Amino acid sequence: MIAATPALRPLVCRAPITFYSKRITLQCSKRFIATSTAAPPSTTAAASKASALGLLTAELDKIAPRFEVDANSIRIIRTPSDFYSTLKDRILKAERRIFLSTLYIGKSEHELIEVLRESLRIHPHLKVSILSDALRGTRETPNPSCASLLAPLIAEFGPERVEIRMYHTPNLKGLKKKVVPKRINEGWGLQHMKLYGFDDEIIMSGANLSTDYFTNRQDRYHLFFSRQLTNHYERIHQTICSLSYKVIPDDGAAGYVLEWPQSNPAPIPTEEPDTFRSVATSLLNPLIAPWTDTSRKTEKSKTFVYPLAQFTPLLRPKDTSTEHPALSVVLQQLSRDEAQTSQWIFTAGYFNIHPELKQLLLESKSAKGTVITAAPEANGFYGSKGVSGMLPPAYTLLARRFLGDVVKAGKIDHIELREWRKGTIGKDPDAWTYHAKGVWVTLPHDPNPAVTLIGSSNYTKRSYSLDLEMNALVVTEDEGLKERLKNETEWLQEHSRKVTMEDFERTERRVSLKVRVALWLVGALGGQL
Repeated sequence: MIAATPALRPLVCRAPITFYSKRITLQCSKRFIATSTAAPPSTTAAASKASALGLLTAELDKIAPRFEVDANSIRIIRTPSDFYSTLKDRILKAERRIFLSTLYIGKSEHELIEVLRESLRIHPHLKVSILSDALRGTRETPNPSCASLLAPLIAEFGPERVEIRMYHTPNLKGLKKKVVPKRINEGWGLQHMKLYGFDDEIIMSGANLSTDYFTNRQDRYHLFFSRQLTNHYERIHQTICSLSYKVIPDDGAAGYVLEWPQSNPAPIPTEEPDTFRSVATSLLNPLIAPWTDTSRKTEKSKTFVYPLAQFTPLLRPKDTSTEHPALSVVLQQLSRDEAQTSQWIFTAGYFNIHPELKQLLLESKSAKGTVITAAPEANGFYGSKGVSGMLPPAYTLLARRFLGDVVKAGKIDHIELREWRKGTIGKDPDAWTYHAKGVWVTLPHDPNPAVTLIGSSNYTKRSYSLDLEMNALVVTEDEGLKERLKNETEWLQEHSRKVTMEDFERTERRVSLKVRVALWLVGALGGQL
């Protein structure tokens, strides 16, 4: 652990847990209890950090499975081009398995498909599994789409080696599906996970697989070298695949058809949503529940990874998702009196933070809190035609409301809002958009973050009610990794500036009545930004 004093001794309790049922009985979990050994003043800071981290991991152990990893096995990737280079390199080197969960693969990503094709040719035992979203992945049909781009791989290498699946939300069905335009139908739920696995490595990110994410859209990307962790994420990937449509190559205009295989354990989600959810719950609950086998927790490592899932659309009757509860536990630690010397950073490209999380940030007693979001000019929808063009001002309105809440809470000296901008999309040829999301927490008396959350979630109502999300919560005592996390927060802020209420009063930042009405209407119809 971080310090020898106060001494930490493990208290191990075995907690019976029943899967495929309505409730989980968790009697107790592993935690650390400080002994009465007195600590000299020189060790007060170290003891404080150890206590804070011990309290946090004890609570997280009750929520999600925990994997112990070597801190040096986590590589933080900086730029979109570095992400793309790493992605292609790992694909070409994979000998046994590649699994990719993403919202979509860009319809013009021929180079990426060729890299996959080359790896399949080189490695005869390699199997490829790709999961995307049915609404986003087929939106352009009968024109080229994600589905039509991938179908030829199945025709060339066979369904035994290549499987393409597309998840369809059970929320959009019947008349609603018929009348809601394709451009906005994804507001009722998506497959939003980003899991990029290759043999015994996995990249956790918020980035999709298209040209902008490979060139000029800033996101976050952590590469983990861990067979056990990669195996776990693959099991989740394959489970969602079994609850999804299968892409079948076809000679028709579309180039593919979507088929619901008889081998799928659940019925079609739009036809029997209740039964679909019931089966999904029975399959997913065992994968996302906390471990009760304490023999898996050796305490040899100084770095833990908690896979966190948000599968709210699929879990009935009780939502046993783990991301929102775990993140809430992390943020609750910041409201303790001992947290007055702590710091936190929260970022989301599409800023619409869930009200409960926002309240926890406002209640934090940290010396400094920083929120980073995209400026309107760095929003991927900036300058778009139609409904999507209203999104940047809508997010501006939500950011303004957040800053207003900071002022009302009397926290303006402790919480700042920063907007990220690198040029103007549509005007500057070298402009970038901002899509990064994550949380970093620096514990009391510590110069660098010891906790970070990375993954697909945007931390919105939509993330916690409609989409499928997968994340990794990293908790570490390793000074080298903490320094790398600090560097990550610094380079993500290089193109950001602090904004004030006065900035929002400028004429060009005012939000029209049309946008305000549209924002209300989406929520009234059951969708979310």
